[in-house]
Amino acid sequence: MTSSESGAHPRFADALEELGLGELHARIRRFPDATRTAAEAAAAIGCELSQICKSLVFAADGVPVLVLMDGASRVDVERVREELGVETVTRAGAGLVRETTGYAIGGVPPFGHRTRTHVLADRSLLDHDTVWAAAGTPHTVFPMDPKTLIAHAGGTLVDVRERSA
Repeated sequence: MTSSESGAHPRFADALEELGLGELHARIRRFPDATRTAAEAAAAIGCELSQICKSLVFAADGVPVLVLMDGASRVDVERVREELGVETVTRAGAGLVRETTGYAIGGVPPFGHRTRTHVLADRSLLDHDTVWAAAGTPHTVFPMDPKTLIAHAGGTLVDVRERSA
């Protein structure tokens, strides 16, 4: 199955092939309406918000870092800063996200990026047997068990979600 048939972004489709995950093309789901936000994706899929894996790019002392976070949680940038041992962590702008990953905000997958970046994966993703992540476009998602997803992303397991007050 080609990227045009599965709906995956061509770069992500190529990454699936390179990783030996070609069978995943058949499991990619395409939606007529955008699933840019975790809430939109969860509603379209019919899953819990926390089963969405958000791929968020931050700048840690100016260097891009990818944080994988469950859809129901927010990233605590102070915890990311402490984890990385840097001075400042800020949310990356759209230009840096596209330059780093090759994808637009709302469609960034957890792996298959243009450049190799440091990846932090929040432990909350392991609360589910299956999580759903963007397949390179705001209209496509794919399911994967979180341990496999984190391994393919080269992620380090951390606790960086905001704690409830």
